[in-house]
Amino acid sequence: MKPTLLVLAAGMGSRYGGLKQMDPMGPHGETVLDYSVFDAIRAGFGTVVFVIREDFAEAFRSGIGQRFSGRIGVRYAYQKLDDLPAGFPLPEGRVKPWGTAHAVRAARNVAEGPFAVINADDFYGRDAYERAAAFFRSPDSAGYAMVGYPLQNTLSDHGDVNRGICQLDPNGLLSSVEEYVKIERESDGVVRGNALDGTRRPIRANAPVSMNFWAFSSGFFELLETEFTKFLTDHGHGETSECYIPTVVDSLIRSGKADCQVLETTSRWFGVTYPQDKENVIASIRALIDAGDYPERLV
Repeated sequence: MKPTLLVLAAGMGSRYGGLKQMDPMGPHGETVLDYSVFDAIRAGFGTVVFVIREDFAEAFRSGIGQRFSGRIGVRYAYQKLDDLPAGFPLPEGRVKPWGTAHAVRAARNVAEGPFAVINADDFYGRDAYERAAAFFRSPDSAGYAMVGYPLQNTLSDHGDVNRGICQLDPNGLLSSVEEYVKIERESDGVVRGNALDGTRRPIRANAPVSMNFWAFSSGFFELLETEFTKFLTDHGHGETSECYIPTVVDSLIRSGKADCQVLETTSRWFGVTYPQDKENVIASIRALIDAGDYPERLV
C-alpha cells in the first residue's frame, strides 16, 4: 500500500491574517501546498487527506483540492471543536481548536495504512518527502519517524515561532521532544523560548526541531486516542489548552510504547507564519525553480 499524506490545513492563520494555505506563492499562482503534494506524488505517496474546517470546506475543495484530481487520491476530514472522546463535553466558551493532535485525530476514519503528517503552510522540500517514503519502504525502520531541521534554519525574522525541540539517543532515535512557544533570537543573540511550564529558557541554535513532518503506522490512531483522552482529563477544562503531536510522541517514547527515527534531510524548510514571511517564501521557491528542482509550472 502506498503511504498517505495527511495535511493539516484547518489552522486559523491568526498571526498571518488569513488562510495562508490558500495564498499563492509560486510564479503561476501555486500555493505552498501545491509544492507539497507535487513532492509527495513524485516520492510515491498514493493518497492525500486534507484536514480542514467545515466553514471553508467548499472554498478549499474548489480552490485547492480539485487541482489534484486524477493525479493522487484525495480525501477530506474535518476538525470540529466538539469531536471529542465519549464523556468529554465541549467546555463553555471554548472557541480555539485543540491543537495538532486533535487535527490528526480527525482523520482516524479516513486515513488508511501508513501515513505522513505535514502542515499545509510549510515548505519541506523534495528530499524530506523522499526520506519519508523510503522510511515506509524499509522493513528495518523504527515504528515512527520525524524529519528534523536545525532550529536556526526555521526561525522567522518577523516574530516568534513554536517548535518541538528534540533530543536524540546514541542510536539516532528520538529520546524526547518538548514543545516550546514564542521562540526567537533575542537582542543578545541567544535563542530563547517558553517551555510548556511557562518558563523562558535558552535553546541551542542547532538543536534539531520537529517541523510537524511525521511518519506513522496506522496503529498510531489507537495510541493517539489514549493520549488525547489523558490530555483532556488533565487540561480539557481550559479555553485555550492544546495537545501537540510532539508531546504525544514524547509520551509514547517515554512510556516505551514507540520508537521514533529522526530522518535528517538536506532540504530547506521555510514557512509563512507572518505576512512579512511571504516575500522570502516567494524568492526561495523562485530560486529552487531556477536551480531545476521544480518546473516553472507544476501542472
